Amino acid sequence: MKPVSGFRWIIRTFFIIHFSLFINSCGVYSFTGTTLSPDLKSITISNFTMATAGGPANLALNFNEKLKEYYQRYTNLKVLPNNGDLSLEGSITNYDLLAVAPTASDQAGLNRLQVTVQVRFVNNKDESKNFEQSFSFYQDFPQNQTLTQNEGRLVPKILDQLVLDIFNKTAADW
Repeated sequence: MKPVSGFRWIIRTFFIIHFSLFINSCGVYSFTGTTLSPDLKSITISNFTMATAGGPANLALNFNEKLKEYYQRYTNLKVLPNNGDLSLEGSITNYDLLAVAPTASDQAGLNRLQVTVQVRFVNNKDESKNFEQSFSFYQDFPQNQTLTQNEGRLVPKILDQLVLDIFNKTAADW
């Protein structure tokens, strides 16, 4: 092995030091976009309830499962039945079918299915992160089609977006 000349040695050392400082200065970061503190180890996701009429009978169950699965997939948090470092609970407060985009003949050009979820989030390690907030999302479908024809396709999309919005608020500080 050849000895490294003085100038090369200085350049090589400079890059090694800068690279190690860059890595150390990144702080709490993950490639999933979460900003969760490393001291958070668990989450409790209480079963969300139906606080509205309408909607599929299994809506709350599907929402709960999607929420738990998302946290398990995109964080290192362990989902516990109770006493987690983080806690999510709430209810589905609205399941609405709305007429939107009126036409010249006073009919709706589109129908909108909108779901609203009231969420209470508790961070037992940092109370400044606690919140209670409503999250809402919708999908439109043509007025000449019924909700029954579209519900099976639209509800999963709406729930996926609600889960993503809740996750971003709780784990990514968005």
